[in-house]
Amino acid sequence: MKKKCFVLDTNVLLHNPHSIHSFADNTVIVPVMVIEELDSFKASPDKKGMNAREVLREIDGLIKKGALKKGAKMANGGTLMIAFGPKESKLPDMDPQLTDNKILAVAWFLQRKGNLVFFISKDINARIKAEALGIKSSDYEKEKVEYSNLYKGWREINIPKEEVNKLYTENKLDLKGYTFLENEHVLARAKDNSGSSVICHYHSIDTSLVPIREEFSAMGIRPMNMEQRFAFDLLLNDKIKLVTLVGQAGTGKTLMALACGLSKVMHKESSYERLLVARPIIPLGKDIGYLPGSKEKKLTYWMQPIYDNLDFILKTSLASKPEGVVTSDLTVEGLMHSDTIEVEALTYIRGRSIPNQFMIVDEAQNLTPHEVKTIVSRAGEGTKIILTGDPDQIDNPYLDANSNGLSYTVERLKKYKLFGHILLTKSERSELASLAVEEL
Repeated sequence: MKKKCFVLDTNVLLHNPHSIHSFADNTVIVPVMVIEELDSFKASPDKKGMNAREVLREIDGLIKKGALKKGAKMANGGTLMIAFGPKESKLPDMDPQLTDNKILAVAWFLQRKGNLVFFISKDINARIKAEALGIKSSDYEKEKVEYSNLYKGWREINIPKEEVNKLYTENKLDLKGYTFLENEHVLARAKDNSGSSVICHYHSIDTSLVPIREEFSAMGIRPMNMEQRFAFDLLLNDKIKLVTLVGQAGTGKTLMALACGLSKVMHKESSYERLLVARPIIPLGKDIGYLPGSKEKKLTYWMQPIYDNLDFILKTSLASKPEGVVTSDLTVEGLMHSDTIEVEALTYIRGRSIPNQFMIVDEAQNLTPHEVKTIVSRAGEGTKIILTGDPDQIDNPYLDANSNGLSYTVERLKKYKLFGHILLTKSERSELASLAVEEL
């Protein structure tokens, strides 16, 4: 049987610094050109720099277990090797000076020596070139899910009308023949088409459906459809420590999260000390460092959607005067000055411990699974984290709807009682916004 060799591109290691351990007991090849590229990234203060340093530390630690050129044994039984390209590394019709082509030359050379080679890269162009050379190629799929089949967080069921009535009269129903996930929501309809229905929340402790009767409101913001009611139910439940809201533009993800977070923080009896809002800095053009002004001024450019939502919520709150909420100095500037709200770039979250805070991570679809893990692991005692985003709108060039950290988190954590999720499908922003989402 031919030896399996997985040749890793630089972007795989920058995506997940622990990816070298993802190929079971096979041989993992890191071309020396990849080491050089990692070296060029290691001084960077951003996430690529952090991951580059972590990868290099991992590789350095394996040197003690064997010379990397000959192969160092890893804990999973696999072997890690640092490989050099052939002396004559020119590939057919390809520029030999390009680093991508030098990396491909390593895979091509290994295959010509009789190895069964797989080229792993998050760069689709590099994978196309590998296939053209007759080398099997693949995206890094260990942290991939099928977005088209993503868990919705709720389902619709048809049950006898008597059981719908029982939900109304007894406030619970132990439904036989169904298996629900933790904190899953349900729309229960009567089978006789009478129009009777009830929305419920599954309680795993007594394995029953419980009707949701509460008329939710947070800072004057109310749910406008059933999916939003489910979202409010999760956002206002302090026992659920991690909530993901996935949906297209206009479905209310960020607005609901901010309204519920403010309501929780500003309520007289709240245990949350602060509302912390963060976004990844994934620009379409230059990085944040190229913008003029102080850190606060730079953040304004990226956080303006957050400020717009906060301003709308506070104006709505002043008009409605929500019960139990402290309403003095209800301005964005006033709340930030009093440290009630903190708006931060995710770049500055790393290394912090965050206890007793209501934390919202907006645009989480632009994060890798490793980055989401890093963020969630920052949560201290009493902290609740909300991840919002639209996997159909990703700016990170190495992520897609199936491989981003938001989709991955939903599928990995859907069975745990500390987690809740809702997939939002109905746009409530405006008729024009709905048209754009559906038709453009």
